[in-house]
Amino acid sequence: MYEQQAHTLLNDILNEIEAGISKQDLRYFYTRLGANFYAIHSLFERLYGHRDDFKEQSQKLVEAMAWQYIHRPEDLRQKDIEREADHNWFLSQKWVGMALYSHGFAGNLQGMKEHLNYFQELGVNLVHIMPIMQCPKGSSDGGYAVSDFRKIDERAGSLKDLNELARSMHERDILLTMDVVLNHTSDEHEWALKARQGETKYQDYYYTFENRNVPDMFEQSMPEVFPETSPGNFTWDEEMQRWVMTVFNHYQWDLNYSNPSVFIEMLDVILFWANQGADILRLDAVAFLWKKIGSTCQNEREAHLILQLLKDCCQVVAPGVLYIAEAIVAPVEVTKYFGEDAVIAKECEIAYNATYMALMWDAVATKNTKLLNQGIKSLPVKLERATWLNYIRCHDDIGLGFDDRDIELVGYQPAQHRKFLIDYYMGRFDHSHARGLPFGENEKTGDARISGSLASLVGLEYALEQGDSQAIEDSINIILLLHSLIMSFGGIPLLYYGDEVGTTNDVSYLDDPYKKGDSRWVHRPVINWDKAELRNQPGHPQYEIFTALKRMIAVRKEIDVFADFNNRELIDVGNEHLFVFERYCIQQQHQRVLVVANFNGKPQHLNLDELGSWGNPQNGQLYDLFSGQRPDLFKNALVIPAFSFYWLQES
Repeated sequence: MYEQQAHTLLNDILNEIEAGISKQDLRYFYTRLGANFYAIHSLFERLYGHRDDFKEQSQKLVEAMAWQYIHRPEDLRQKDIEREADHNWFLSQKWVGMALYSHGFAGNLQGMKEHLNYFQELGVNLVHIMPIMQCPKGSSDGGYAVSDFRKIDERAGSLKDLNELARSMHERDILLTMDVVLNHTSDEHEWALKARQGETKYQDYYYTFENRNVPDMFEQSMPEVFPETSPGNFTWDEEMQRWVMTVFNHYQWDLNYSNPSVFIEMLDVILFWANQGADILRLDAVAFLWKKIGSTCQNEREAHLILQLLKDCCQVVAPGVLYIAEAIVAPVEVTKYFGEDAVIAKECEIAYNATYMALMWDAVATKNTKLLNQGIKSLPVKLERATWLNYIRCHDDIGLGFDDRDIELVGYQPAQHRKFLIDYYMGRFDHSHARGLPFGENEKTGDARISGSLASLVGLEYALEQGDSQAIEDSINIILLLHSLIMSFGGIPLLYYGDEVGTTNDVSYLDDPYKKGDSRWVHRPVINWDKAELRNQPGHPQYEIFTALKRMIAVRKEIDVFADFNNRELIDVGNEHLFVFERYCIQQQHQRVLVVANFNGKPQHLNLDELGSWGNPQNGQLYDLFSGQRPDLFKNALVIPAFSFYWLQES
């Protein structure tokens, strides 16, 4: 459709718009709507233009955006304007995040407000609160089975509590990140309850079928997400007398985005939470949004169109709000969730760097960086105005989704190597001090994913139990080494709550009948604040880790080349125990930092003469930005102690 035709349709929509909307001051809204409407209309038509109610749905779409703009608080509107003027604001090195469960971190939202000084003490200024929307008391997949998208779960607090927390965070220049679960609802959601009661309107909000004919067609090509605990992709609902698509768990009903009413409802949900003060919205399970017979129903082209449309609509109402794509997929697929423009992220500005995370865990287990170096070479270049979320641990398990070709290129056999990693992190070797648990273990194939806290997986839990001072020192150094790499790689580092004070596995989940079958709860701790106070007492692991991370964060924020402008170069140094890359300033090449990481338990050396100009610093000597000291050198060979790192700059 020509742009002129799209604007004609827009004029028709505005002529028919609700009277309550037309009386409002909508200057910025109309300006942004006019600028984005051609793209919005083109995408909406491509997805839903075949429907008889297309014009009616287009009217509803614009009115939904208008009402959310009207309800957007003035301070958030001003923040939108500021961020529009500084569109690269989120690429700065000053952002450091932490992901947490509010109940585990501080009991509830009020408790979080009381602990905001903790984030400032550490240097964290972006906080991701894991799902807090209303969900069932029993099985809720950790809050990802939402029963009401516009209510806060009473166990976390109230909407008022969230608003107060958001205001307090913004006063301290801390960004608020929240989850919006796009792919499914709880089977206790109002839409699901009405579908059960026979309302066809709401049955069409989901994928429901009278018999197994269509489900069986889907099953021929759809993989199972949780084959051991939730086999198949459909569940029979006795009350509704229909099969319903349930890709994740039987109590999570997949939404039908081929229905424009579903799209408009979920856009309205996103904008609602943007208006409650969320600066960043993590869009859950985005790879699953479009279902098509004969496909895997993941990473479909239409899923990307939906995300583009959500972004364009958000640009009209709340352009200061960012999206995180929760797409734990192959590297070649994950960068598509930024969008396909050469520069601007037309879908999500931020994506999880799951590949980097998994590769670092491989290096910890093997004590070498062969696969880490090879895997990073295969990581596609991101868009200029998009960024990675770099993390070591999160609320989920650790998957071993390396590319088989990369595994083979470094001399490993894929199946055997994955089995080694699983066994290593389960502590099945004498030399492994890891205390991991299997998640989604398939006894027939031996496949599994890995649960466990950072401290327990790197051996700190074991070392403390044994009173082994060397093992304690090694495990703390590995924790710091891993954090140094998410701080310096390029993107937003995301710490996981408890890791900053060396929190070990929490097995209390085994006492909860709704959690005991899910080993991921072992690394979803309840923070012991008395024990956390040890961060202020020298001689304790909590102190060693917290103090070092506090310094690391402060130093990162001062290093301009750590901002994320595709300004990283991987360096092959010929030592399989080292991971080395350079961060540089695109405008001024002499501004640069050399990052060197040693994953081996023995000191390693690196001949600087083989690194070009790093062998003869123009301005004198090298010094380590983190420690503030000169690195150890012998005959111009850099000596890197066991499990340590350098951030080197010329003095």
